[in-house]
Amino acid sequence: MSVTDDQPTTETPRGTLPRRLGLSGKLFLLTIPLVAIACLLIYVPAIANFWTNRLNDRLAAANTAALVLDAAPLGMVPDSLSQQILTSIGARAVAIKMGQQRRLLASANLPAAIDHDIDTRAMTAWDAITGSLQMLLESGNQTIRIIGPAPAGAQFLETVVDERPLRQSMYRFSRNLLLVGLGIGVLTASLVYIALHFLFVRPMRRLTASMVGFHEDPESAARIIVPSQRGDEIGVAERELSAMQRDLVSMLNQKSRLAALGLAVSKINHDLRNLLASSQLLSDQLATVPDPRVQRFAPKLMRSLERAIAFCQSTLSYGRAQEAAPDRRMIPIEPVVAEVRETAGLASDASITWITAIERGLSVDADPDHLFRVLLNLVRNAAQALETHPKNDPASMQIRVTGRREGAVAILEVSDTGPGLPQKSREHLFEAFQSSGRPGGSGLGLAIAAELVRAHGGEIHLVEGTIGATFRIAIPDRPVELTTVRNERARA
Repeated sequence: MSVTDDQPTTETPRGTLPRRLGLSGKLFLLTIPLVAIACLLIYVPAIANFWTNRLNDRLAAANTAALVLDAAPLGMVPDSLSQQILTSIGARAVAIKMGQQRRLLASANLPAAIDHDIDTRAMTAWDAITGSLQMLLESGNQTIRIIGPAPAGAQFLETVVDERPLRQSMYRFSRNLLLVGLGIGVLTASLVYIALHFLFVRPMRRLTASMVGFHEDPESAARIIVPSQRGDEIGVAERELSAMQRDLVSMLNQKSRLAALGLAVSKINHDLRNLLASSQLLSDQLATVPDPRVQRFAPKLMRSLERAIAFCQSTLSYGRAQEAAPDRRMIPIEPVVAEVRETAGLASDASITWITAIERGLSVDADPDHLFRVLLNLVRNAAQALETHPKNDPASMQIRVTGRREGAVAILEVSDTGPGLPQKSREHLFEAFQSSGRPGGSGLGLAIAAELVRAHGGEIHLVEGTIGATFRIAIPDRPVELTTVRNERARA
């Protein structure tokens, strides 16, 4: 046993949904850091603003105390009253600068050195953010000097305060802001999650489940997703997926039908070849009968039987739906058209008028058997169209075959005066099993004709705006190499 045999596999089985972390879980994990970032972006300016307001409050209280202390005559304020005033405003000292003189209005328990100076007169937003965060990260009870604008007539006012009370108030504000922000964040995240879940996650899960279910049984029309009426990208994806699934179901059903039909055709061909071989032996004996009528039709019958046997043999040999490559050569078109008329049984049919308008001496660079099959399929379709749409006047029931040359391209047209083709049949005209809706039609005649024409490098299409149906065939001549022409001339 190899080492890899003992290792557990971690691949998800095909056709099953992942169990570990789905789209909802990833959306939830993505929402958490986004909400945290939003709370942080709110907290930083909020704490900076709170810190700035507290400093301004201390300056406002110091300003009020300075007005009281400065209004009293010099030395008339007792020390006990000054200390009470400083305690009420939470300061250790209050000073004011007027001109070149700096007056200490009141002080109590001043430290030997001031730890920080904060000047609010030129403070920027960045200074407020960095100062507030720095105070939050510090420890101990340091002293700070706050400098701000003074009352009228003075340059600035300064007060010395303890840092700990200010930091504790910032802690309380941070805790309250955190609780409020957490509640708002959870509510916002929940609403965003629910909205995204119903708008995107559930439709995507529905699309995924439809694809998984369709993979389990791709030939069942019940597994096709029913698109919603959404007009966004998800609605477009649902409609496109539904259309793709319908096309796949139709294609798979057609493939299954073709596979079953191919097996049946192979069996029929095997037995039909034996029957045709027996018929060929009988036709050989008919050729010895001296009756003039027998002598006239026996070669045509033998030629038809040989063509049928060869076709059955090629079908069994190749075992595929594609036609063999055409054996092209320049052939006159009039004998092929005459043989098509007799094979289709229209030579003796007085109810349908046969009209040919072919240029004199017109030749086509094509395989005679392939061209015969193309014209026979088109003529039989035209005859069936006229039979299903009878008219009182036999002269109005016509099949016309025309031929002409346009440069190096031979143009053949087969038209009838029948009811024409409905619009629904024109959308899939040259596809297999897409008949025109006539009873008894297999839907293979036009498909075979189109395949044989394309094998010659030509084109076949339905001419619009005509009475009945007109099919135009264009078969170009093969390009001639100059070396071949020179060799033929040299041999001549």
